[in-house]
Amino acid sequence: MDYKRTKADKTTETRDLNDFNALTENIYETVSMLSKRSNQIAQDLKQELYRKIEEFVSQTDNLEEVFENREQIEITRFYEQLPKPTLIAIHEYLNNELVYRNDENGKGVINDMILELKTAQANKENKEKGRKQKK
Repeated sequence: MDYKRTKADKTTETRDLNDFNALTENIYETVSMLSKRSNQIAQDLKQELYRKIEEFVSQTDNLEEVFENREQIEITRFYEQLPKPTLIAIHEYLNNELVYRNDENGKGVINDMILELKTAQANKENKEKGRKQKK
């Protein structure tokens, strides 16, 4: 995902607690899910930043080059101005952009999709059996 174009807030704001119960029906599970997603986003951003900064690394750095590398400073400032990973994760959650799955209690988007596929397949098989019986 392109985190540079995200519409997430850059500052924290007060949220309604009930907004975080919609998908999981458990606030603790939601917080856990958001923290895991936040860690994923932070790792992605960190790797991307390191890749861009590596382009400027030279084997023979002297003191003047370290202080005068404006492009590297601009890239770093840009990444500092992005919304925090937690705010991006909250934005994704509130806009239904996250996929949730909990195998223990059978809840989540993936399980709902699997259930829909199974029922559709069962309906198709029942129709085929009905057609064969009529013939």
